Amino acid sequence: MQTHCSDPRVHIPHRCRSRAARLRSVLVLFGAAIGLAGCAGLPSSATGATTQKRQLMLVANDEKQSWNDAGGVVLGPHGRDTVQVLDIGTDPLAPRLVGSLALDNTIAGPPTNLAINADETLALVANSLNVVEEGGARRQVPDNRLFVIDLAATPPALIDTLAVGRQPSGLSINRAGTLALVAHRADNSIGVLRIDGRKVTLIDTVPMGESVAHVRFTPDGKRALAVKFPSHKVALLDVDGEKVTYGKVDLAAGLWPYNVDVTPDGRLALTADNGNAGASDGQVDTVSVIDLEAMPPRVIDKVVVGDGPEGLAVSPTGRLAVAVILRGSNAAKNAHFHQRNGSVVALRIDGKKVTRGNEVVVRGLPEGAVFSADGRYLYVGNFMDRDITILRVDGDELVDTGRSFGLAGHPAAMRGRVLH
Repeated sequence: MQTHCSDPRVHIPHRCRSRAARLRSVLVLFGAAIGLAGCAGLPSSATGATTQKRQLMLVANDEKQSWNDAGGVVLGPHGRDTVQVLDIGTDPLAPRLVGSLALDNTIAGPPTNLAINADETLALVANSLNVVEEGGARRQVPDNRLFVIDLAATPPALIDTLAVGRQPSGLSINRAGTLALVAHRADNSIGVLRIDGRKVTLIDTVPMGESVAHVRFTPDGKRALAVKFPSHKVALLDVDGEKVTYGKVDLAAGLWPYNVDVTPDGRLALTADNGNAGASDGQVDTVSVIDLEAMPPRVIDKVVVGDGPEGLAVSPTGRLAVAVILRGSNAAKNAHFHQRNGSVVALRIDGKKVTRGNEVVVRGLPEGAVFSADGRYLYVGNFMDRDITILRVDGDELVDTGRSFGLAGHPAAMRGRVLH
């Protein structure tokens, strides 16, 4: 009778024991592969493994401004502000502090006065207002400083401070990482900045005729959009190399447009129409939808989102955007529209149709919003509560993960790297 290694009735020679051992090893590796595949859909914090790639996010904390119960602004002394650099990529549910810099910042203006280039080696942070004391009273005056941060250094380090126009606010870096634009609110202009490695230089100033709050490149870098806050318009800029021109083409947005973002395919732009000069007033406000492919570009829709949209972000997937709603969370506590907490509204994008999705309540006075690079998570900075709410994207809906991250101060602005 011929015997086989698999026959339990016989003595197994050394040759067969080796084959059996190899078979057991293969089965163990196969089982491990199946186990890992089953955990692939889980965040790294659930599996205990670190498999994600680092993604940086800037948070600018303003420790000078607060509000009393009557909704009045209370100003404190300067010198306590910080800019924190966080890693939200390695573990999306547990951001990690990479570095912190003592740099002035302010909540006045849209929460987009900072930017990270595409390869995460350089960051720009603008400070729009300073607090000064005169005659025993404090007041805010325009600043003109733009900070340049080396993100490749360990820890991240300030390497330059530029003098730009007065009250530098919303800013944008192109995807190529060679040019930046910054809105000079008090000078009614836009500054053009050349980026050459870690050297940043102000090379031109574009007059806009009136105050602009934020400016955003299109993904191809050939155009930019600037929101004209007091005149309720969006200006179109042409970009040819380092030459930026304003051809006096404006689009009619909703009331008080404060923020603007663009879809990854460059077909649409969205504006957050604040509705009340930077504050809530109990009335519904909109997000304007701009068709950038039309000739000429035009506003094709307005989507009602809630009271006081300020933060705005488009997902890198291009299928979702969010508007961050103030909901009177810094208004007088006896105001009929006061709410303890703000919210985030999802906006579904299907071609050129934008529709309102679900709404998730976050915490007090939410400002900036940043998507993860894969579009699976959203981070929202809550000014009053000194923390970040972490939301998960489930299809075209937002889901509260129940997770938050405490900060060193009050988050006035947040931004991730250029994704589109």
